Amino acid sequence: MHLILILVSLGVAWSLRQHFSIPVRGNWQQRFERTLILFLFPPLLLLMTAIAVMCMGAQGQMVGLKVGWFSYILTATCLGIAAVLCLKLGWQGWQAICRARNCPKINFNGKDLRVLETEALFAAQIGFWQPELVVSRGLLQISPEHLHSVLTHEQAHEYYRDTFWFFWLSWIRDCTAWLPNTDSLWQELLILRELRADWWAAQRVDSLLLAESLLMVVSDRVIASDIFCAALASQQVGDRLEQRIDALLSQQEEIVNHRQSWSWFFCACLPLLTVLLHS
Repeated sequence: MHLILILVSLGVAWSLRQHFSIPVRGNWQQRFERTLILFLFPPLLLLMTAIAVMCMGAQGQMVGLKVGWFSYILTATCLGIAAVLCLKLGWQGWQAICRARNCPKINFNGKDLRVLETEALFAAQIGFWQPELVVSRGLLQISPEHLHSVLTHEQAHEYYRDTFWFFWLSWIRDCTAWLPNTDSLWQELLILRELRADWWAAQRVDSLLLAESLLMVVSDRVIASDIFCAALASQQVGDRLEQRIDALLSQQEEIVNHRQSWSWFFCACLPLLTVLLHS
């Protein structure tokens, strides 16, 4: 019976990812909410199913049908793999933090910065909940106005705790890479993350100046991981750069909708109710 529950959850998760395309219409708030739901709901449904199976164990009955060890071992193996992926990602993140902390530290206009010894234009928040702000030596040589706009954008990433939340989102991405449209949804979340930071920064600096800074940094950037590194130049290729420039020039509304419905979260937790059917 547990195996039937697992197969049903797999079928629902696969169908949702397969038949619901990435949102391309609506404002940025709607795109962010829909993309996040499509990205999170299937993995959360599978996780709740796995937890339910583990809670019920490998013995007993469910609605009159016997349960066995196969589904229990299968679920335990999947959860174990997910735990290993989380530890691996955490270790990679810790290494990124250590590399950032090896850079010399300076105080710039009341802000603590780590200076990367390169002439390339680079600035990024690197870490988890309290990331390190790393800037290149070359970036410190640009005009004060452009430098201020870049640092304001990076302050937005710190304000939204992007490095922390995207660490967990990247773990979900690794665990469910086999589901349809996982990478496409991930790329969409990355661009929406940058649009959100652009919006926050544009409330504090001139949006045209920020757009100019974006073009400067994109033209000469250091390649870094978008999981532990939230930067002004993240994921800027093709129409993604065009989207950001258009949003800055057209003064888009704030991306995050704080009143979004969380009913989908409770739907994803429904497999936990099956524990009541186990005896």
